[in-house]
Amino acid sequence: MTTGWYKKMGERIWAPWFIKFIQSRGYFNIYTNLLHERALSVSHRDAGVNYGKTAGPDSKLLEEKSLDFNILEVQPLRSLRWYDFCFREVHPGKVATNLEELGSLLHSLQKQDSVFLVNLFGVSDAISRNLLCHFERLDIRNYILMGPPSDSLFDLARRGHPVINVDKFISSVGLSKFTSQGLSFETIKGILAKTYAIKKCIENRYNTWVMDGSMLLTSDLFLSESEDSNGDFFVANNLEVFYAKSSSSSQKIWVDGFVSKVVAMAESLAGKDSATHGSLSFVYVVIKLLEQNGARIRRVDENSFATKIGSGSETSLRDKKLVYWSSEMELNSIQKWLEEFNLWSIDSVLSCTAVVCHKS
Repeated sequence: MTTGWYKKMGERIWAPWFIKFIQSRGYFNIYTNLLHERALSVSHRDAGVNYGKTAGPDSKLLEEKSLDFNILEVQPLRSLRWYDFCFREVHPGKVATNLEELGSLLHSLQKQDSVFLVNLFGVSDAISRNLLCHFERLDIRNYILMGPPSDSLFDLARRGHPVINVDKFISSVGLSKFTSQGLSFETIKGILAKTYAIKKCIENRYNTWVMDGSMLLTSDLFLSESEDSNGDFFVANNLEVFYAKSSSSSQKIWVDGFVSKVVAMAESLAGKDSATHGSLSFVYVVIKLLEQNGARIRRVDENSFATKIGSGSETSLRDKKLVYWSSEMELNSIQKWLEEFNLWSIDSVLSCTAVVCHKS
């Protein structure tokens, strides 16, 4: 409705600006429901700037004699239902710090087959927000953001995005004993958190995608093509993209014993010289162990579906369904490249330049 007003009246009305203010800061309005079209204030919609002729009152004024409830009794915020701009229900403040909370968080997601685990270690606020705008555009609603405790992570949770506090999550399963030796402690935490999170997702019958925040989906066709393929697991040869299907065979493989092997391998890597395993990652560790278990793995060359920006050579999207970049690349360079491909979808206050509402 306000879009129609804005197209007709432009900047002469305040409602679109107020909505923009609310949306960009992740705020919520509280609406009263006094029943029977009653309100604390009434607009009589008299003839004037807004109305060509008098339209009459828009509601009935709440009067003391008509009170049929305790006006001072206000429900706590946690008991209210919350909705986003597109009037989809959201669950603000969902921060998983252990496996039980992760299970509860999974139950609050949309009833879709797949869930995304997105690694936000070392990812800036701008890149995170831009990624979420593209999730919105592609109608990807099932995702969980993983990262260290920070103001930005908790702000995302406040806005209704589900997150995992990796530090507390790792500590809850008794894996906080690692120290920074050879392999980066952040890398170790990421490997272990993803492994435990995937196990929980598979147990809850979710297919699971794992991706880093340093990549961006440009099409959902890549997802459907990968999910429909043979194999319980999908992996790109040189890219941190991983897919685990919640099949009977994957449920038999991804059990406590498998997780223990990942932990043991991560622990052994943590004490080695970094020069001997500089390229090791979650995908490297997990695929190595999956192969030992005889898992069905589909390997693909990332060049068939992805393109790397800022690589020095001429870059083109063509029919590519994913773009990625080096974690060492500076934000200004990333933004410049993504703007060139029309993939930079946030403004100066890190708000999506367009809100896309899909049919539920």
